[in-house]
Amino acid sequence: MNRDTRKLIIASNRLPFVLERKGDSWNLVPGSGGLVTALAPVLRDRGGVWIGWPGISGTADISDQLEFASNSAGYAMKPVYLEEKDVRQYYIGLSNEVLWPLFHDLQSYCNFDPSYWQSYIDINARFAKVIKENVGTEDFVWVHDYHLMCTASELKRTGISVNTGFFLHIPFPSLDIYAKLPWRREILNAMLHYDIIGFQTLRDRRNFAQCLRTFVDDISFEGKGQVLTASTGERTIRIGYFPISIDYGEFSQLAGSREVADAAWYIHEDIPVGKIVLGVDRLDYTKGIPYRLRAFEKLLEKHPELHRKITLVQIVVPSRRDIPVYEDLKIEIERIVGEINGRFTRSGWVPIHYIFRSLSRPELLAYYRTAEIALITPLKDGMNLVAKEFCASNTEQSGVLILSEFAGAASQLRKGAILVNPYNIEEVSDAIYAAWSLDIRERRDRMKKLQGSVARNDIFWWVNSFLNASISGNLDDFPLMGYLEPH
Repeated sequence: MNRDTRKLIIASNRLPFVLERKGDSWNLVPGSGGLVTALAPVLRDRGGVWIGWPGISGTADISDQLEFASNSAGYAMKPVYLEEKDVRQYYIGLSNEVLWPLFHDLQSYCNFDPSYWQSYIDINARFAKVIKENVGTEDFVWVHDYHLMCTASELKRTGISVNTGFFLHIPFPSLDIYAKLPWRREILNAMLHYDIIGFQTLRDRRNFAQCLRTFVDDISFEGKGQVLTASTGERTIRIGYFPISIDYGEFSQLAGSREVADAAWYIHEDIPVGKIVLGVDRLDYTKGIPYRLRAFEKLLEKHPELHRKITLVQIVVPSRRDIPVYEDLKIEIERIVGEINGRFTRSGWVPIHYIFRSLSRPELLAYYRTAEIALITPLKDGMNLVAKEFCASNTEQSGVLILSEFAGAASQLRKGAILVNPYNIEEVSDAIYAAWSLDIRERRDRMKKLQGSVARNDIFWWVNSFLNASISGNLDDFPLMGYLEPH
């Protein structure tokens, strides 16, 4: 193996930026999703390739923007173009009206339109074609998330033989939920064309293994611990769990910067009294925002002594608003916020500050740094990196993390967080009151445990553990190209 020529090829549904139309041209805005947050620092300046959809319909000429973004990042960006029909059937359709709700145990949101499946296969084949055009025999192809579960099998159809890995960023459902999927056997058999399959938690891997035993003939398992080996026919596949994380050092350093400190001062000026409870979520029904708002309302009902002493800042980042259920959710959230503020607002105090927009990284970290309590209560989440970002950014080590037991992060952060059932409004309300009441010593003891866990198991630990299980290597096998000193 030649370490100087080997590349890491990343394939994900989206490239690590968002295109925005400005007059007759396109502007690139850095992406803000969990996958981009995790992978961008890993691939930076290593001369690899990131393959994904640029987020626009059709084949507009964005070559200049791609070249600029590639030069800035130190890795090439290669587009996979989608037409409007592809966006409707593959992205909005099978990916986000079927797989997303089903894998989050919310099957009532599923739309099992039979026309979606062929589009999903066609787009996975399109990704495989772009991978083939950019891959060398010694490269490692790392495919990400539920949009591309069939890409390895389509890559095999092209005649390419190369090491491939897959990582699922969202949960994998239990057998009784997964069994409802019309294409359950097809997806499992396609996934078995990857050389290694990674999940966020042990629970996700167990669910996957149980589904394989049920729907795949003649499959057997060996081993124990983090990585199992599955065998079917002539194929052998490694299956493991690798909890994803963040660049702890980067978040911690930026949170302590003058820019973030100044932004935090303005937040304090805007909310001068009481403790701040912070919620940060994409607009999504899996995040449990209405339940969270009702829990905060219950807190205000049960503890009038907290009026003027506590404020909820709920940040919602716009997402998938072309799907009707998301627009309905936005309307519901705004109705509940208005109802609660209408009941409890007093002169000089508004109980809920609601922000519906994307925030810059320094602005977001200022809220992390300012908040005394983070309220992170998804109904189901693969990991939830917001929880880890809050811990890394808590420069005074005095914040309290309230975390859903159904977030993947709960298994790593349970020793320092207050875990709750997000469906239990009374329990979440009581947890907010308990967090508000903690003395400074216990808050710091809890936060030190949380920061230690996130710092030890950061994004570089995650990628190295996956690569070690995949190719018996690590990130140093894809060396920096002279732009930066190694991490």
